[in-house]
Amino acid sequence: MATKTVTDASFQADVLDADKPVLVDFWADWCGPCKMIAPALEELSDELSEKVTIAKMDIMENPDVPGKMGVQSIPFLVLFKDGKPVAQQMGAAPKNALKGWLEGEL
Repeated sequence: MATKTVTDASFQADVLDADKPVLVDFWADWCGPCKMIAPALEELSDELSEKVTIAKMDIMENPDVPGKMGVQSIPFLVLFKDGKPVAQQMGAAPKNALKGWLEGEL
């Protein structure tokens, strides 16, 4: 399962009302570290598809949700469970570190 694109308009349905945990990657096209972790997130979306949905939100095209959440630096990863943010990580990390962090939070 590939990562899912989430927008300001779809955030409520795709993230807050989701029936399983959702990891949201707040990113932008001009962000080098965001591009570095993108392949790892795609792989993790396949490996962990039964446990979590991995979503991506472009902060330049969708300023409302990141603004409300206080996103000031990217990449910024937030794990939502039952409509609430339960864990977050700022900055790029290798795939094994991202996977370990995510599995520890699920």
